[in-house]
Amino acid sequence: MKKLIIINGPNINLLGKRETNIYGNVTFADFFETLKNTFPKHSIEHYQSNIEGELIDKLQDVGYTYDGIILNAAAYTHTSVGIGDAVKAIETPVIEVHISNTFGREAFRHQSFISGNAKGVILGFGLKSYELAIRSFID
Repeated sequence: MKKLIIINGPNINLLGKRETNIYGNVTFADFFETLKNTFPKHSIEHYQSNIEGELIDKLQDVGYTYDGIILNAAAYTHTSVGIGDAVKAIETPVIEVHISNTFGREAFRHQSFISGNAKGVILGFGLKSYELAIRSFID
């Protein structure tokens, strides 16, 4: 059994309502229940915050005791040296995830302060990006 956590950054709590043409119409809470049912033999937790420091605190809190972290830092991906440094500092491997293809969007979204410190990056597969990240830890 793997112990995994999904950490989501700002505005992911608005999935299902926000820019449904990009992010779809499923809430993360509903999708998370599907994930837990898909991987019942593993412990999968979820944490979300719109606050950068809280995301860093959570990474530090779980970064030495979990088997894997799936991180969608959302807009902080492109702005937060602090989150990138936290990913670099911890021992637990991190997969950076994005719902949309950030390289097909605005130029500022092509920059990530996380990617260079992550085990891998999965983007552009919608919510399936999370499932792919989980599979990378358990397969």
